[in-house]
Amino acid sequence: MSLHNDRDRLRHMIAHAEEAVALIANQSRTDLDNDRMFEPALTRLVEIVGEAAAGLSKETMSAAQSIPWSAVIGMRHKLIHGYFAVDRDILWNVAATDLPVLLPALKTLLAQQDATP
Repeated sequence: MSLHNDRDRLRHMIAHAEEAVALIANQSRTDLDNDRMFEPALTRLVEIVGEAAAGLSKETMSAAQSIPWSAVIGMRHKLIHGYFAVDRDILWNVAATDLPVLLPALKTLLAQQDATP
């Protein structure tokens, strides 16, 4: 039995995606290159989004086919296994562009999960 259910994982995804979006809100792309603590913080937040997604059931993923699950999970794999060559442009674009689009879909999916007994 899993320690975390799909609702927990969706909540984790939402919380960490929101934190990543908030982290870059008052920053610039250049800050990601110049602030030694910024990159690992943002990387970790995006990793957790992907790790939580990887633990979701196939049923939950199927309920939201518009979410690019393989891309979300794949990003986590690239960050973990390719830590030595993180493309900061891609990381920035994920936080600035992809996560804000992903968040409403995750919130809708969570609401559907919460409505299910």
